[in-house]
Amino acid sequence: MNYNLKNRSLLALDEWSPRDMHLLLDMAHELKRDRCAGREQPQLRDKNIALLCDPAVMRSRCDVEVAALEQGAHVAVIDLGDSPFGERDLVKDTARMLGRLYDAIEYCGFEPTIVRELTQHAGVPVWNGLTRPLHPTQILADYMTMQEHCPNKSLAQMRLAYLGDAGCHIGESLLQGAALMGIDFRIGAPPSLWPPQALIEVSQQRAQASGACLHFTASAHEAVQGVDFICTDVWAAQGEPDAVWAERIAQLQPYRVNAARLASSGNPAVKFLHCRPLPHDRDRRRGEAILRRFGSDGLEVTDEVVESPASVVRDQAENRLHTIKALLVATLAY
Repeated sequence: MNYNLKNRSLLALDEWSPRDMHLLLDMAHELKRDRCAGREQPQLRDKNIALLCDPAVMRSRCDVEVAALEQGAHVAVIDLGDSPFGERDLVKDTARMLGRLYDAIEYCGFEPTIVRELTQHAGVPVWNGLTRPLHPTQILADYMTMQEHCPNKSLAQMRLAYLGDAGCHIGESLLQGAALMGIDFRIGAPPSLWPPQALIEVSQQRAQASGACLHFTASAHEAVQGVDFICTDVWAAQGEPDAVWAERIAQLQPYRVNAARLASSGNPAVKFLHCRPLPHDRDRRRGEAILRRFGSDGLEVTDEVVESPASVVRDQAENRLHTIKALLVATLAY
């Protein structure tokens, strides 16, 4: 029998093998080529997917809806703001009910305990579209984008730096993925904003098997030396109090990605990654508000970098569609 991912769930990247990841990425590239050539064939007709979605994660909802639609599946969006979790019904009871009605479930929210309980009790594939500690589907899109923009190297030959708050879901997921796939991965951040020590230790153990090189430093300059890609993410979440923003801006100014930081990599072909949203300049209400409150014009990245040829953020955004589509097809169609 051919190797496949039928009926597999995805909660975190460290639950999958490098073979699983390569299969999914190869499928994503193939689906993208077919879509661009107008020859994509729906493989998920008559499949029903429940999308449990927080209203704040609009982009994740769009990715799943379009991916499913183009593959012939139907998506029922369930607003987590109206869900009965923890009130009328236990998560496990809701999971069992959804598993009787739907072929799969994607959770795009923030509570990791909910997605774990869904996986334990639903009896159908469950995919983690976003939780507070992890964002595995975003990392799939990042790796697909890296393969497209560094085609002469395998993932295991690439060098990636992450600057800023590395204790967020992107920083932690990139660390998991790098340890799994054998990537040269550097974190440049204040030590207080590194991933949890337990995750660092587990990742270092896995790196011994994969050949990954994991490096943690408080120096942004040191982290980016010779890298192929520089990645960052927002310094604080929307809705955080002013005190948090003030602290993060003071801490993370040295880790802002600007033209000088790209140049300091020593690689004229270096590319910039960001999962979005991008509240980095005064054209956005948040950027203007931050300038007024804290006197900081720009946040984790400058507009000059985002709009430069080095930026591949729009390719990243598109590739979320193709990698999520591959996940749906690989786990439901084969």
